Amino acid sequence: MRTLTLAQARRTAIAAQGLAGPSAQARPATTVTMAHLQRLIDRIGLLQIDSVNVLARAHLLPVMARLGPYDPALLDRATRASATGPRRLVEYWAHEASFIPPRTYQLLRWRMAEPRSHVPFQRVRDQHEGLLEQVLEILQEHGPMTARQVHQMLGHDRGPAVHWGWNWTGAKQALEAHFRIGTITAAHRTAQFERAYDLTERVLPPAVLSAPVPDRSTAIIELVRIAARAHGVGTVACLADYFRLPMADTQRAVQHLQATGVLQEVQVAHWKAPAYLHHQARVPRRTEGRALLAPFDPLVFERDRLAALFGMHYRIEIYTPANQRRYGYYTLPFLLGEQMAARVDLKAVRPRAQLLVRSAFREPGSPGHTAAHLAAELAEMARWLGLDHVRIDHDGRGDLLPELSHHVDRAAP
Repeated sequence: MRTLTLAQARRTAIAAQGLAGPSAQARPATTVTMAHLQRLIDRIGLLQIDSVNVLARAHLLPVMARLGPYDPALLDRATRASATGPRRLVEYWAHEASFIPPRTYQLLRWRMAEPRSHVPFQRVRDQHEGLLEQVLEILQEHGPMTARQVHQMLGHDRGPAVHWGWNWTGAKQALEAHFRIGTITAAHRTAQFERAYDLTERVLPPAVLSAPVPDRSTAIIELVRIAARAHGVGTVACLADYFRLPMADTQRAVQHLQATGVLQEVQVAHWKAPAYLHHQARVPRRTEGRALLAPFDPLVFERDRLAALFGMHYRIEIYTPANQRRYGYYTLPFLLGEQMAARVDLKAVRPRAQLLVRSAFREPGSPGHTAAHLAAELAEMARWLGLDHVRIDHDGRGDLLPELSHHVDRAAP
């Protein structure tokens, strides 16, 4: 059996995610185009969605990390069909709520058919007689529409606020129930990041709709194939997590992909479980990229894998009380070469056109030039966000902050 060192596994994972730096994986030297975005989508398979906008929407940040400053309108175009191009992304529950290619949406039809996916549908049917049919009729005639618009058209009362102060209307419950089983999907997101729902048959491209829907076993094999390509190397648990697949089904898919030569079993040093190397994975001698990674970036969203590869124990602390946070509210790991060199808590203060650094912590073993590279990446992030400058919070924390402040001040206009 082939053996990979931990450093080789790290570099393989980084390269598979398009983060290896100035080689074949380099950020485009010219304006980022739809072709660049499509190649990225093909490589990593999904973009996780999250509504937190303290810095930028979660699905925007992985593209920035890999392609550099780009026009976010490019990603918005990818989620819509137009006369000039096909729809390249749709929404569903993949690794949590995610943007995925339309063909991958069809690979998840088995999940839509599962009994647990139908529980919200049945609950709405029991509690709101006729509502499921009503919302479909409204979308059929008027779609795409947001839940708020459908609610207003139905003329329902909102009802008391529950569940931590927010409350889904009957319309929202019905729309989400249909969304989960695939009757409807998101035609696009509004400027307020609301889903605009429409019938799935009007959202998916005709070529995708006309193709046979794979059976469950075949679909899971294809999902594991996508996950394996995006990982480069990973355990069965890693591959299962990418699309939240059952472990037993993932194990069977891995065995099939081994038999067909797509995966090779390998041993990664210090890993207890066997790992699987994708047949197209590169094992570069070095990686030279740098990137600020969102908490929901595909390289870091499986926290056990992150710890196993990089020795970084990372948790998002949004829901941790402020006085109990160790690193900050919205902390991003900073990838430098083949190391997670630091973590930094950032906030876009848009009224003041500032990228605010609220904390910066050095990771064990980080190189001496970490602060200089982080300052440069922060400046690029600020420019991409349309902010004038980077500012260190006067109440900021972290052992990297004094050195980072020096480099930020030197780079200031």
